[in-house]
Amino acid sequence: MQTHILGFPSIGKQRELKQALESFWKGNLSAETLHETCTKLKKHHWQIQKDAGLDYVCSGDFSLYDRMLDMTCLLGAIPPRFTPCLGDSSLERYFNLARGNTKLNIAALEMTKWFDTNYHYLVPEISANEQWIDGEHPVVADTLLAKELGFSPKPSIIGPFTWLTLAKAQSGALKWSRLETIISIYTKLLIELSTACDCIQIEEPILCTQLLPENVKDKFREVYTALNTASNNKLMLTTYFGALVGRNLDLATSSNCAVLHIDMLRGCQQLDDVLNKLPDTMALSLGVVDGRNIWKTDYTKTTEFIKQAVSALGAQRVFIGSSCSLLHCPVDVSTETALPEYIKNRLSFAVQKCAELTTLRKIAEYGNDAALNENAAVLQAAAAHVESHIEAVRKRVAAITPAMTDRHSAYPERRASQRWLNLPLLPTTTIGSFPQTVEIRKTRLEYKQGIISQEDYVSAIKREIKDCIEKQEKLGLDVLVHGEFERNDMVEYFGQQLAGFCFTQNGWVQSYGSRCVKPPVIYGDVYRKHQMTIDWILYAQSLTQKPVKGMLTGPVTILCWSFVRDDLERSEVCKQIALAIRDEVQDLEKAGVHIIQIDEAALREGMPLTYAEAEIYLQWAVDAFRLASSGVADSTQIHTHMCYSEFNAILAWIAKMNADVISIESSRSAMELLDAFTEFHYQAEVGPGVYDIHSPRIPTVEEITGLLHKALKYIAKEQLWVNPDCGLKTRQWEEAYPSLENLVTAARLVRESLTKL
Repeated sequence: MQTHILGFPSIGKQRELKQALESFWKGNLSAETLHETCTKLKKHHWQIQKDAGLDYVCSGDFSLYDRMLDMTCLLGAIPPRFTPCLGDSSLERYFNLARGNTKLNIAALEMTKWFDTNYHYLVPEISANEQWIDGEHPVVADTLLAKELGFSPKPSIIGPFTWLTLAKAQSGALKWSRLETIISIYTKLLIELSTACDCIQIEEPILCTQLLPENVKDKFREVYTALNTASNNKLMLTTYFGALVGRNLDLATSSNCAVLHIDMLRGCQQLDDVLNKLPDTMALSLGVVDGRNIWKTDYTKTTEFIKQAVSALGAQRVFIGSSCSLLHCPVDVSTETALPEYIKNRLSFAVQKCAELTTLRKIAEYGNDAALNENAAVLQAAAAHVESHIEAVRKRVAAITPAMTDRHSAYPERRASQRWLNLPLLPTTTIGSFPQTVEIRKTRLEYKQGIISQEDYVSAIKREIKDCIEKQEKLGLDVLVHGEFERNDMVEYFGQQLAGFCFTQNGWVQSYGSRCVKPPVIYGDVYRKHQMTIDWILYAQSLTQKPVKGMLTGPVTILCWSFVRDDLERSEVCKQIALAIRDEVQDLEKAGVHIIQIDEAALREGMPLTYAEAEIYLQWAVDAFRLASSGVADSTQIHTHMCYSEFNAILAWIAKMNADVISIESSRSAMELLDAFTEFHYQAEVGPGVYDIHSPRIPTVEEITGLLHKALKYIAKEQLWVNPDCGLKTRQWEEAYPSLENLVTAARLVRESLTKL
């Protein structure tokens, strides 16, 4: 029985990659030093895997920014707008695609969520008649280096069907007509890799969805026959994030690959069907260690799956591994020194998950009662802890009624009740956060460390809020925000004030590029301990006559952006959070705040990959938002915000959220999502993002004006808001302020043109 993982986090235990990238982008680090940092991290990660006793180490899983982008660069699928950058070095071109080019005013590739995770990938673009240029992939050099250093590398690459399904065709291009060209490039890559290893991981998570077109499925076996020949029959066809769907199981088992990897955390129900259809020539890899959560593996339950596979196939045909890449987990739990032991004892980060696989192999092959008993005792102690089951919380959830998820009146009546806000046509606003400067972060850290008093901390944050309000009034924005300077993170801030949450010191995971997040940990029942936002919002409102939005994070986003307990259904945890947010919403209204934004940035990302499972999820997710938002008067305006996901297919569900105003990311896709409004009549108000805040590029007035005119083809002028596509905390004021100046100017120009009609 062989052990492996599907990938290790690239960022480093101390976020070394983040620091190196950002220093490089600022011009403070050379390309050579960046390369040296990356090489050092790769070697360290390989050593961790080898020391844990794994049979293979992953190569090609490390990326400077994004693995989908790595494959795009190999294929040479560079969109025509980047032609002026083709003379740049490959590294400069790579980051131009990822971040845009401010000097040449070239927009970056669109970014969206990787399946149902919080990781963002860069969406490939395919244009008609575009000439692709030869590129390279770091997997080759990394695999050769790992082999040279004495490791047993397993190269990992994203498969052609997944890459091409997720790519977007531009201007009527037929993207599947590129398949033959793509396969020829993959073939060359696999021939090169096969000389340096005896197993190659080719990832096709698209097989766990219903997105692969039926006519394309007919080509799957033919393509994989060619790829297997090129790899000298060394391919591990790798699926994850769910079970193989329908006909896709037949595609996978008839692919002629040497090994098939399946996700046993998100698709344990598929094991019997896979075993029944697996040909004698194919081995099976079981993804039994959770690559997406931080809890220790249940050895007793997991061993049963392994024994079932061994009984059917024999140990020689069974691999055990992580369910997916460990990219979605923090690096090492050993650095956590502040957590209570009853929580830390249950945790397993990437380093520990590698070791778990070796232990599971020993249990399955030789039996190990001591390891089984120790593991069971940890899980039993967690379940018995007093905070795991709080009767008052459970009773309150049980008492939820359908009436609690309904506003008093339908949207048209609410709109009439909200006219007292006296907002202009095309009202302008921002999503919530403003730039988090070095000084702000230093203030928060000093307060956390006890260096400054609470009084000094409050005074410092109030100064930032006052400055932010003054800037917004000078800009001429219509609905203001307080800037969120007291918040280190939109989920962590609320988790710190809710029972049932705890926080790691170094539990960072990559969100995209150099952007890392430190998700809270939900380990027990959740309730609000005290008011969370009201004092800050009221202070901001006292500084201006314009309305200031109350800013909250929604229950689904708090759930999706946390590491969630695995001993209670996610829908039940979400109800607990929704009740806590409902309490805050009602208190904001009582305090006189009548525009309240409840961000649900993660609504789409939490959606399972099959249509049937998605319907179930969307029902309870939308109900949770409505539970949080519905306990207010018609005259109170409820906003929500969603970002970086494909929303077109779920617009009907977004409408069911019953918000008064939604703001949605749309700038990187050039308002593509608005196509959905031609088929679905959305009656509430909409703010499609008009500039991309994840790029340092400053959009022009003409660019924003063009997007607004495009939006007006789909959305009535009375419904349209003007806003960025996300919060501004990651930007500098030097970028944010002129961008907002252009946004306000564009809104004014379009507003004036509309009033003249």
